[in-house]
Amino acid sequence: MHDEADESAKPPVRDRLEKMVPARILGYARGMASDRNPQVIVLNGGSSSGKSSITRALQELLPGIWLTFGVDTFLDALPDRGRSPRAGITYEQDGSITFSTEHRALERSWYTGLGSMAGAGAHLILDEVLLSGGSGQERLRSAFSDVNMAWVGVRCDPDVAASREAQRADRVEGMARQQARGVHRGVTYDFEVNTTKRSTEECAHDIARWLQLPNDKTGPFDRAPVHGRRALGSGRKLG
Repeated sequence: MHDEADESAKPPVRDRLEKMVPARILGYARGMASDRNPQVIVLNGGSSSGKSSITRALQELLPGIWLTFGVDTFLDALPDRGRSPRAGITYEQDGSITFSTEHRALERSWYTGLGSMAGAGAHLILDEVLLSGGSGQERLRSAFSDVNMAWVGVRCDPDVAASREAQRADRVEGMARQQARGVHRGVTYDFEVNTTKRSTEECAHDIARWLQLPNDKTGPFDRAPVHGRRALGSGRKLG
């Protein structure tokens, strides 16, 4: 039997657990506990990953009416749909993108407005490209602090995304490859899909099954494997 001193010397159970279990699994478990009935679903992925098609499919699969907004909705509202210098966006030759201080302030106002819509009862699906990764996630969380959110990562192999990008006239060359991994850096997800070999329709069904919302028409819930999250199937637009 351990004496009282021995017990107090042990680190807290949570600390011991976090050393034993990968952080991504603990993040999945937290999502399962709090966000399975979300008011807002965020799909984050790079350009040409298939987010927009998944979003539209989810609108047909999920119960009730879901509105979809995202980075491209915001761009379309800017001067010359984001192409004007007054929009505060600079598209670099390597496919990277930089934003002015004024643009960032306007972006915060945009998300505050969407947060108010969600707070008033609207169900939203956000089609996002978090160029700053984890810090971008924190900005969104602060704007939607009063509602439940589900975070879904939409991954795609950089070569495959680049190939899709080459077939689309509204994309900046190099953007898909630049974003394929960068937008996921530091972001914690509740669920993930991969469109490299899996269709966007299949990925939408996977998300709907995972959410297991009342009255969904996607069939029995297919539980995630014990190792944690499922990564299934192996103007200018940012997404």
